[in-house]
Amino acid sequence: MIRVLKWLSVVSTIGMIFILLGGALVTKTGSAEGCGNSWPLCHGQLFPSEMTPELMIEYSHRLISTIIGATVLLLVILAWIYIGYLKEVKFLASISILFLVLQGLIGAAAVIWGQSDFILALHFGISLISFAAIFLLMLLIFEIDRKFKTNELYIKKKHRIQFVLLTIFTLIVVYTGALVRHVNAHLVCESWPFCISGKPLAFTEYSFHQWIQMGHRLLAAILFIWTIILLIQFVKQYGEHRVMVWGWTITTSLLLLQVIFGALIIYTRLNIWIALFHALFITLFFGMLSYFILLSYRSYRLKAPEPSSWRTVLSYNEKMESEL
Repeated sequence: MIRVLKWLSVVSTIGMIFILLGGALVTKTGSAEGCGNSWPLCHGQLFPSEMTPELMIEYSHRLISTIIGATVLLLVILAWIYIGYLKEVKFLASISILFLVLQGLIGAAAVIWGQSDFILALHFGISLISFAAIFLLMLLIFEIDRKFKTNELYIKKKHRIQFVLLTIFTLIVVYTGALVRHVNAHLVCESWPFCISGKPLAFTEYSFHQWIQMGHRLLAAILFIWTIILLIQFVKQYGEHRVMVWGWTITTSLLLLQVIFGALIIYTRLNIWIALFHALFITLFFGMLSYFILLSYRSYRLKAPEPSSWRTVLSYNEKMESEL
């Protein structure tokens, strides 16, 4: 059964990435009304008779969401039954289903009744949380923790707090990025990183859409600098723990790629593939960040060890595992 769970977790995780990218594609191509105001059918039909590019994009997104939704539900049920003894499993299973249903309801409401751009911008962030929960379930099923010996890791309180704050801040950055898409503010600035070429401080000349675009860039810059600072700290303070050093190096690299592709959106005049990679990298970044939140939660249950008493931590963790 563990083998089945592994396959389901991989399919569900990859499927959630396609759902996130599909939602971004629907917004970027203006295909949100491809099926009219009919949901879950398309123009009142299960199989539409007349196909347009917008209809194909929206219909494909709905179809993939339905299939992956069923896969996630099956994964959650089996995980609850067979590995529910792991403390995090039931929580992650509940979160994944809750937010998957919530993002589906917001999408349906937008089709049937319409929603403001500020409400629709929540859609991507909600899907991101569902993806993170499924991603963590996959890591638990594959026993990544044991392979990287995370039972030997204690994360300091100041870094645990920063992980929580960084996660909240990342969701804010994601929301502003989604808002840029929904209000069609991608290309309102002619250059990067500043909005108006040759006038970096011309704030009084900004339009409403330019303020949204530049607000997103400012928050993204803060997120990137914050992540770099943490990387430097982790290399110095957790050098003996591969999961902290290499894990956060990968996390930082994903955010760097997200920033680069964000700039390329401007220079390529909203190339659709560049835009999708931009969404992909922030999705993977959030998935990695969610794993560090999980590690922080586990460290929270431990008392800070003395420099010479790592054996205490190891014995405590071994005792915890034996009780599960």
